[in-house]
Amino acid sequence: MLAKATRRRFSGEYKRGILREADAARDVGEIGALLRREGLYSSHLNTWRRARERGELAGLSPRRRGRKVKAVNPLAKRVAELERDKRRLERRLKQAELLLEIQKKASQLLEIPLASREDEDGSA
Repeated sequence: MLAKATRRRFSGEYKRGILREADAARDVGEIGALLRREGLYSSHLNTWRRARERGELAGLSPRRRGRKVKAVNPLAKRVAELERDKRRLERRLKQAELLLEIQKKASQLLEIPLASREDEDGSA
């Protein structure tokens, strides 16, 4: 089974080196030999020469493709942690409020008076 062909990417340094060799070629057939040796096409040379004339190859450095990495805010992790804690505490509060409602309704149905705060503290 044949391997799937992948698009080749050439670094700026590689392009500049090939262009230097092509410019230095004096004899007939030297450029053809260079292209065969490197597995390139003449269209590569033409495109790279035009880019060099526009000044695009001068400062070319390897760059990663894809989305740019966002700068990490040092407080972002802490904010996320606090938001997670807040959601957890809100859920617990809601559960406690539901339990209180259930206790109130149960005491009303069974006609059992709920203890007031003063009774719990023992100050009555």
